[in-house]
Amino acid sequence: MQSMSNNSSSGTPKKLFSRPSYSESLRIGDILRKETVGGLVLIAGAVLALIWANTPLKDSYFELRDFHFGPTIFGVDLNLSLGHWAADALLAVFFFLTGLELKKEFVIGDLHNIKTALVPVTAAFGGVLVPALIFVAINAPTGGAETLKGWAIPTATDIAFAVAVLAVIGSALPAALRIFLLTLAVVDDLIAIVIIAVVFTEDLQLGYLALALIPIALFFCLARFFPKFFEKHAWAAWVILLPLGIITWIMVFGSGIHSTIAGVVLGFCVPVRRKDGLPKKGLAEQFEHRFRPLSSGFCIPVFAFFAAGVTVINTGSSGSTLFTDPVFWGIVLGLICGKPIGIMASTWVLTKFTKAELDPDTKWSDLFGVTLLAGIGFTVSLLVSELSFGLESAHYEHAKVAILAGSLGAAVLGALWLVPRNRRYRELALRESMDANKDGIPDVYQQDEKGN
Repeated sequence: MQSMSNNSSSGTPKKLFSRPSYSESLRIGDILRKETVGGLVLIAGAVLALIWANTPLKDSYFELRDFHFGPTIFGVDLNLSLGHWAADALLAVFFFLTGLELKKEFVIGDLHNIKTALVPVTAAFGGVLVPALIFVAINAPTGGAETLKGWAIPTATDIAFAVAVLAVIGSALPAALRIFLLTLAVVDDLIAIVIIAVVFTEDLQLGYLALALIPIALFFCLARFFPKFFEKHAWAAWVILLPLGIITWIMVFGSGIHSTIAGVVLGFCVPVRRKDGLPKKGLAEQFEHRFRPLSSGFCIPVFAFFAAGVTVINTGSSGSTLFTDPVFWGIVLGLICGKPIGIMASTWVLTKFTKAELDPDTKWSDLFGVTLLAGIGFTVSLLVSELSFGLESAHYEHAKVAILAGSLGAAVLGALWLVPRNRRYRELALRESMDANKDGIPDVYQQDEKGN
């Protein structure tokens, strides 16, 4: 990914958001299409939950969400509600794929090179810091220690949701900006993973954590030394690796660390590069191709269904009302205002300290529109809100409404800003294509002549 070109040695200013290579555009385009489908199904699950939770049958929805079942295995009590199973078990599949994507980015992607990684990493940290500061500034004077527990809720960007919106409204935007949003969200997920692992681990059980290392080590060795076997036999991952993954999940759950972290660790255990050096998909990419439909088509929508259901009318229980709860405003303003401010400010500071410049094909106004979409926080934000307040807290209900309102607001503002920009780029692309056809030059080669 060419977020920053490597021309510093020549003395010319570095270019931010330059056009990616043709092959890289194809790879990222495939990822964006998969995330788009997942985002649309995710939205459908959330809408269904909202409708059900605001009908006369709403009690049946909450009874279903709170229905408990589960055994005790290895001394770990797994008698959880359906909502907890969705958040703890199904999201582990999502985080496994996140681990695969993170490792791919570190090994062969945008995060492999420090120069190209600098932009999305800096922007991601800015996009995490400013929303958290806004939340704290709003909640510290009036909410106190109880509401401050939710400081991390507005810091996350939902990859699938944001990419789905971008695919609908920004298909003609410069490829570098679409890649930037995807990479930014991946780094954002990494930061969220660290926050979940560190902040929300209260009673650490080192014995279970040590036992988790055994299935993790076996998983790593099998994936590392027998990749061809798992590439050739699709059933092998389900029969051999899945049981090890389940045991790891149980041990991590028992350790007190949020069990979704097990998925991330196992994702990092899968090799990215092929040993034989052939230009084929590595095991990580093959696993991603096999398991993403499970995550996007089932795990994430089911989680969204159980997490997004909230009765919007009469949410002011526990002595507080929705619009007077600082948690609500901290999340909404953190997502809608904090995300774009943090990302834009950190990127601008980067240009000043490195003397870099935006690529001529990219405008600051385009970048601002993309940063608005980064305010779509959904999956991880809903998870963090549950971890922050618990299911029985009125603040949790208000947080869910705030996440939905903030994400919807960010999507609408991003669309209003980017649709005219997208129309302009589509017209420019049409002109370029017509000019190329007149000269008898295929578009791909025309792109290569422009420095790619």
